[in-house]
Amino acid sequence: MEKSKGFKELIVWQKAHQLVLAVYQLTRTFPKEELFGLISQMRRSSISVAANITEGYRKRTKPDKIKFMNIAQGSLDETHYYLILSQDLAYADTMVLQNQLEEVAKLLNAYTHAIEASK
Repeated sequence: MEKSKGFKELIVWQKAHQLVLAVYQLTRTFPKEELFGLISQMRRSSISVAANITEGYRKRTKPDKIKFMNIAQGSLDETHYYLILSQDLAYADTMVLQNQLEEVAKLLNAYTHAIEASK
């Protein structure tokens, strides 16, 4: 695995960042009473995905890197639930974002496996 110069070069981070931007765009349309509920939770969990990829990138040991990728995976699952809930509450059609999230999940899984397989 060729070493990148920074986390912004990681495709998984780029896709996670795009998901954060899409979540912010989507939640702007939610009811105002959700500002401190679903809006806040969904934004925080999506940010956590990209932030933990970023933090894990800089860690020196394989177990530390994997720990942060696992936290990112958990936050991604949390975000997935919020997208399902938003759909079920009829706040928005979240299928496009759910597909985007699935792409991030696959990339994150592949990146984690690459870390595990590295020397």
